[in-house]
Amino acid sequence: MLAPAHFERIATLLRNGADKAELEQAIAEVRHELNPHPADQMEMNMPRDEHGTRLDGIQHKYRETVLFFPSQGQTCHSYCTFCFRWAQFVGDKELRIAASEAKTLHDYLRRNTEVTDLLFTGGDPMVMKTRHLRDYLEPLLQPEFDHIQTIRIGSKALTFWPHRFLGAEDADDLIRLLTQLVEAGKHVALMAHYNHWKELDTEVAQAAIRRIRSTGAVIRAQGPLLAHINDDPAVWAKMGSCRSSSASSPITCLPSAIPARAPTSRCRWRVPGRSTARPCSRCRVSPAPRAGRA
Repeated sequence: MLAPAHFERIATLLRNGADKAELEQAIAEVRHELNPHPADQMEMNMPRDEHGTRLDGIQHKYRETVLFFPSQGQTCHSYCTFCFRWAQFVGDKELRIAASEAKTLHDYLRRNTEVTDLLFTGGDPMVMKTRHLRDYLEPLLQPEFDHIQTIRIGSKALTFWPHRFLGAEDADDLIRLLTQLVEAGKHVALMAHYNHWKELDTEVAQAAIRRIRSTGAVIRAQGPLLAHINDDPAVWAKMGSCRSSSASSPITCLPSAIPARAPTSRCRWRVPGRSTARPCSRCRVSPAPRAGRA
């Protein structure tokens, strides 16, 4: 979210009819002040090869987990205002994390056999042609990559382009690829990033869900709490129980963040084990006296 000073700076330029060059310069300066890669992500999580060269497009965040940013998948179906990956989309190559060489990924995974979980992210990898996705994923079926047990693909295609799995030019090839991965023993999960159960409610979305589930892949989702949209436990309860008509189990949907203002001990949004001295902005119930830090 923009700080008031940032908002006013750009708004003033627009009101005063600033030319394109001046406006773009101001926007670039604001972006850099927004901390596009928090927690030193461009350094702390970026692995290097034996020569000390940074491997662009790869983040090794946890011992068992590697994130990969394919360059063909660094646009998105939806530019959400809350997305912390906004630096991928603004046209600044210095800010973008991306790799175009499948060999870079495969060489790194080959050397790091402790990695069991691979996440394809972006951007949105499902904007890619299946042939590009296959170049990255199909080699992982070789015995030398048996340590890669889980492949996750982050995408909002089920909401914004469910036809990607149905009638798109290479949809059938995509379904074959997912099936191939599952049948080879990989756990494949599509991370759908749903924010509301209505996204699962259309006939075409249901058809896409059924087709993905038919491959043996699972669908999971997480999303932020959005004021007036999903900041109600009933929304998440319904989303967590949504089922495709041919699915035997619900799609796993979880909120990824608590409300921006901490709730009180008597609020329905109470976080177990955590107390607060501030009134809840939702239910306006005053907090109980604080006995001590949880």
